[in-house]
Amino acid sequence: MNEITPKDLYELGTDVTLIDVREPNEVAEVRVSYAKSIPLSELSERVDEIPEGAYIMCHAGGRSARTVEHLERLGKSTINVTGGISEWEQDGLPVERG
Repeated sequence: MNEITPKDLYELGTDVTLIDVREPNEVAEVRVSYAKSIPLSELSERVDEIPEGAYIMCHAGGRSARTVEHLERLGKSTINVTGGISEWEQDGLPVERG
């Protein structure tokens, strides 16, 4: 599985595709401004919205890792963001709230 840390992802800039697989209530609390929300509960219906090479984020890295594994089984190459939004925020990277 391909993985990246939040700091390394941040250094790539905002021209990457970042998919947040947390549920809407979680995203409403705190989010990365340029992330696209595709809740894990909707993934099977929205898998076509996830391009090759997309970065997948969740709260702490577990759901996103499972998502990347699932997408790999479907033949789609994506990258897990280790530590998720929790590590992103701990690293002092910018987030939106509310």
